[in-house]
Amino acid sequence: MKPVELRKGIYWVGALDWNIRDFHGYSTPKGTSYNAYLIVDEKVTLFDTVKKPFKNELIESIRQIMDPKRIDYLVVNHVEMDHSGSVPEVIEEIQPEKVFCSPMGRKALLDHFNRPDWPFQVVESGQSIELGNRSVNFLETRMLHWPDSMMSYIPEDKLLFSSDGFGEHWATSQRFDDEVDGAELFQHAAKYYANILLLYSPLVQKLIAKVLELGIKIDMIAPDHGIIWRTDPGRIIEAYDRWSRQVSRRKALIVYDTMWQATDTMARAVGEGLKEGGLDFKLINMKFNHRSDAMTEVLDARAIVLGSPTLNNGMMPTMADLLCYMRGLKPSGKVGAAFGSYGWSGEAVKHMTQSLEDMNIRVAAEGVRVKYTPKAEDLEKCRELGRQVAREALAMEAEAKA
Repeated sequence: MKPVELRKGIYWVGALDWNIRDFHGYSTPKGTSYNAYLIVDEKVTLFDTVKKPFKNELIESIRQIMDPKRIDYLVVNHVEMDHSGSVPEVIEEIQPEKVFCSPMGRKALLDHFNRPDWPFQVVESGQSIELGNRSVNFLETRMLHWPDSMMSYIPEDKLLFSSDGFGEHWATSQRFDDEVDGAELFQHAAKYYANILLLYSPLVQKLIAKVLELGIKIDMIAPDHGIIWRTDPGRIIEAYDRWSRQVSRRKALIVYDTMWQATDTMARAVGEGLKEGGLDFKLINMKFNHRSDAMTEVLDARAIVLGSPTLNNGMMPTMADLLCYMRGLKPSGKVGAAFGSYGWSGEAVKHMTQSLEDMNIRVAAEGVRVKYTPKAEDLEKCRELGRQVAREALAMEAEAKA
């Protein structure tokens, strides 16, 4: 890709990965981008690099602007390998005067690359450097989502290089939010938040509060993945505020797998009960849906009802996979329940209920177990389970408003 000018003298020089389909367990059907940025000033500065296989694209993009050897500073906002994998080759190519990083960033770079000879310059929150006509203010964002993470703010342009915050996994030939479909953009942004940052929601709240406290004015947000927000960056900040507070709506998810369709039949009856009780619902069969897409739906759901037949004294592997993944992301403020069919022993419902409790999801009702094929009375129990979950979800809503 050719470089793209964000502001006069500020360029996107990153790379597009059209073919990646899995990002450590997160499905990326539309690829991603590895965004790097170049400021041309008295001190020419490169912000972040790219995943190692894309190093040549980064260098060639810079070369269309200037000789890469003219770069004075490298700022490493984040040491995860999709952004720092090419750091050794880039440093070898440009020979920077200084490599700026957070205290934890220096430690991580040394742990990864064992190069104490690099010209490290450690910076902390509140510190700044002068580039000439522009300056850079640093803001550490530890555990958003790595210990080394930080953001770089250019006050003269009201521009925030936001590292892994406010991004999306989405490869497009467009670079800006006003060049793409807004609904699709926010769908990708929500998926990114739900699968990468949800666990760190309390820290996102602190970051937003810190930005407000410092009175930082932001006219553009340039993340390390996806689209650059230039039209109204306040929209994505407001979305992060909402997502990090885990604001839910009257939506329930019935997430399940089925062996011989008995659990599927039960799932549909649970849905009828949820709807009668006042909740919209979605059926998500894990045979046909990826864990990261299910997790995206969890982001604004008020209730999660889990279903599985019993297999080898446990639940179906797809459900175990989802619950392991979900547990690590720690969704909060939700209610749930479990149901399932069985042939012999029927432990799946017990295990799923325990998983809900382990995630501090309020269990609304005792799980429903059905031997073999559900009869009319069994399906009524499933409908009642849905009604009970809906009642509990609406009660939780009332508590939140009180």
